[in-house]
Amino acid sequence: MTHTDDFPESDWSNIPLVLIAIFCLLMFLGGCGPNYPQLRREGQQAMLEGQYGPARYLLLNADNKAHSRVETLHDLGVCSVMVAKQKFGERNHAAAFRELDNAVAYYRRAIEERPGHQASLEGLNIALELKGQFEEALQHAFWTAEFVGPSAKQYIFLADELEQRGDFDGAMLRFRQAVSMEPKNASAHVAMAKFYIRHNQRDAAGPCLAEANRFNPRDPWVAEQLAARTATRRPTERVAVRNESTP
Repeated sequence: MTHTDDFPESDWSNIPLVLIAIFCLLMFLGGCGPNYPQLRREGQQAMLEGQYGPARYLLLNADNKAHSRVETLHDLGVCSVMVAKQKFGERNHAAAFRELDNAVAYYRRAIEERPGHQASLEGLNIALELKGQFEEALQHAFWTAEFVGPSAKQYIFLADELEQRGDFDGAMLRFRQAVSMEPKNASAHVAMAKFYIRHNQRDAAGPCLAEANRFNPRDPWVAEQLAARTATRRPTERVAVRNESTP
């Protein structure tokens, strides 16, 4: 089931009526009401507190103040995904899939506004995978690497998707492409090192860690991994050989 991108359906039943009444009163008393930064800040705070219904209400009003602001559309997508997960937990699958449709719509609008908005690109894949549309999610990752990139970030994004599907050779190729494309990008070296470590190839991860540390010596995870590698390299103990003379 699908909905239009411009008017996603929403489940407002979990929004406290008191909050809506207070919001409307503030708008009435204040004339033009809260501005975009206030609405988005309060919406994000509600998200952090797990109040996704009120958060969505505030963010939709923020979107009305500054239509198609990418960050707000992304936040609305996140709200829809989180509500969908709640609905799945309640075994209300129909409502969950409606929310995922909404999330896809919000993320697509955000990407239309700013094709390189990484959080929305990744959010769209999450929503598609929760809908069970794994092939579409993978094709989206390929599209991102080809048309939004090319960049190390997009190749890493594609590599992660391939690895999740068990295509380790394909994932390794994309990690290597990311490093080759931006050899001074510490994040690319870190991503490849983590890939090697996940697959028990710690020796192969060593050069990646060294390069990552060279370009970003303040990364605590890299420093921890290098320290652990150093600790495991114990100097070879000298064994004294006793030559017994022949009587």
